[in-house]
Amino acid sequence: MRIIAKDTGINFLGQRRVCAMISAALIMISVASLILHGGPNYGIDFRGGALIQLKFIKAAPLSEVRKIISRLKIGDFSIQEFGAPEEFLVRVQQAPSGKDEDTQAQRVEAALSEVYGKNFIVERVEMVGPKVGADLREKAFLALFYSLVGILIYITLRFELRFGVAAIVALGHDTMITVGAFSLMDKEFTLTVIAALLTVIGYSLNDTIVIFDRIRENLRLKRGQQLEVILNTSINQTLSRTILTSGTTLVVVLSIFVLGGEVIHDFAFALLVGIVIGTYSSIFVASPIILLWSDWSKRKIAPKAPSSKKSSKKKSKI
Repeated sequence: MRIIAKDTGINFLGQRRVCAMISAALIMISVASLILHGGPNYGIDFRGGALIQLKFIKAAPLSEVRKIISRLKIGDFSIQEFGAPEEFLVRVQQAPSGKDEDTQAQRVEAALSEVYGKNFIVERVEMVGPKVGADLREKAFLALFYSLVGILIYITLRFELRFGVAAIVALGHDTMITVGAFSLMDKEFTLTVIAALLTVIGYSLNDTIVIFDRIRENLRLKRGQQLEVILNTSINQTLSRTILTSGTTLVVVLSIFVLGGEVIHDFAFALLVGIVIGTYSSIFVASPIILLWSDWSKRKIAPKAPSSKKSSKKKSKI
């Protein structure tokens, strides 16, 4: 199925400077947001603490529940509605020294029972120790790092080093902007979000490889043409496939985001941002870097030419 003619001539590379400024602005906003928020908003998985899911038979005011828990002086905590006005998620961060999260969860349940009696139930309690949280955080970042290194090696072996570097820069671009979106929305980073980021990396890489395959094929078939023309031709030839694949995936992810409920909401949000940014970077980030690499290589070789000519002239005189 083709929705765009194969012989379209859109000048994607002609917009590379504008797109570079857009990407730079998005990354700067992401970095600024992370700095202002003091880094990522780590969830219970990474910081350690307790998560308590409450379900009230009759809807209870959020502000009142917050006041009851704040009187316990259990340290940092957050509370939010969880899909319905009568359901809440209470996150109690790492317990102060000398206390454990299990005791804090029991204190929250006891305090609410005094006010609401049997008008609520505790649906689940999850606890993660601070050491386990730190270990999970380290392993999550290592997973992201090793995935990028593995991709660089794979792309370099399958194509060339310039293709590998272009793919890694594009994937780093996608990851940074997705993380920035989470920071701007003040969403928590959990193991589920890390899984979503790895999924985004895989999806974006697949889209980039399809374009790279066509570029490699056209480099053989269209020798003598300018690299910029070949890159534009390759992107235009795969544009129909890119729009169809990204479009259908986006519809599914959007449905999950809207209808999937709170449990999978953050995972779907990461995919939603990642698919849009990943499709953009495959066209406007990865391919321009290949062109930039080629131009840089030519400039690096160019100064050597005059010196060789001078030496040949000297030899001829001798």
